[in-house]
Amino acid sequence: MISSEVLAKLGSFDTPTVCNLVELFEVRPRDTGFMDARIKACFPEMCPVVGFAATATFRSSAPPREGDAYGSTELQVERFGELSGSPIVVFQDLDDPPVGATFGEVMCTTYQAFGAVGLITSGAGRDLEQVRALDFPVFTDGTICAHGYCHILHVHIPVHVGGIVLYPDDLLHGDLNGVTTIPHEIAAELADIGDEYIAAEGIILEALRGRTPSLSVLREALSEAHARMANLRAQVSRAR
Repeated sequence: MISSEVLAKLGSFDTPTVCNLVELFEVRPRDTGFMDARIKACFPEMCPVVGFAATATFRSSAPPREGDAYGSTELQVERFGELSGSPIVVFQDLDDPPVGATFGEVMCTTYQAFGAVGLITSGAGRDLEQVRALDFPVFTDGTICAHGYCHILHVHIPVHVGGIVLYPDDLLHGDLNGVTTIPHEIAAELADIGDEYIAAEGIILEALRGRTPSLSVLREALSEAHARMANLRAQVSRAR
């Protein structure tokens, strides 16, 4: 299990920093594990969100064979309890292009009431003013004013969103820069070294902002920063 303290610490970092930290562990290629530019934060002013994927598929281009539009929502929230922590609802919209909005005020209010901390969809959203008032981060590929024949087909299955495959309980981190996954096995150690990594980057920034820029100043700062980052990389390699 990933402790609440670790999750809170991860939430103190921005998502690009988290991506940089994941690279230190060399657990996956550098061009995998994060969503592409189609998935954007609807409310970029909100703080980073950290949680566990509650996956589902969605369609709005035709009526469901049986039941109503929200017939599977109860099953969704019931299965939140299977996750390792606070859910982030993740929808793969099976319509291409999307026909109706995946979510609105009612769905986001429901998910939030049962502990969800955000929502991601490969489709679209609506009721953005109302959802912003909930302080509920959402990430979409756009907006659509109507919901069409919206219905949820499958819950807690692998989904393809933003160019990557996500599985139920994947650990997610997202902010105005995008969304990435964090492998469970490195989450605690990643949280531990985050401040040191930021301090290493700060050497470069401080050198350039605090003195008259010169190649020698830049060279010295880069050398010290890269040495610290190399030490962090060696540290996590030894731990594995």
